[in-house]
Amino acid sequence: MFHVKQGDRLDLLHDLILRWNQRINLVGRADIADLRRRHIEDSAQLLPLLPPGEGPAGDLGSGAGFPGLVLAILTTRPWHLVESDRRKAAFLATAAAELGLGHLRVHVTRIEDVVLPPLAVVTARALAPLPQLLVYAQRLLAPEGVAIFPKGRTAQDELTAARADWHMAVDAFPSRTSGTSTILRISGIRRAGP
Repeated sequence: MFHVKQGDRLDLLHDLILRWNQRINLVGRADIADLRRRHIEDSAQLLPLLPPGEGPAGDLGSGAGFPGLVLAILTTRPWHLVESDRRKAAFLATAAAELGLGHLRVHVTRIEDVVLPPLAVVTARALAPLPQLLVYAQRLLAPEGVAIFPKGRTAQDELTAARADWHMAVDAFPSRTSGTSTILRISGIRRAGP
């Protein structure tokens, strides 16, 4: 599935997370044993859902780099990782440097305050309910941009809540790593009403 160099970088990312997780909480203790499937493979499965081309991408609330850091390893498009926690942002910057990801930039700020070029794609994983994610995405996406949000059991309820205030085109894909999760690929995001 992955190019050898990409596979090597994913292995290095795995090891970096294990080392850093001893000092700061990047992933929960329960997830350490299943880090590769639960976080790395879960993030990598978004790759075929990215729009074609090399337009810039943004990952919101990047934390330990899921999915943005993983997708930056697997692509050459510019990636912007937004993380307000300085310790997690330091991890992301260190990982980017050690993995040779010159096309990745870490923004240590709140999502509401970040200034980015219009993005071709926005991702976020385990960050906020869909209605709030749409607020972020609408502000940051280019007109033809797409948002890709992995969601758990509440995906349908969140979609129902979001449709009260938003117009959008939604494609839903079953997760390959979790039987109860869905990946939402959303385009044409605009507020409902006059």
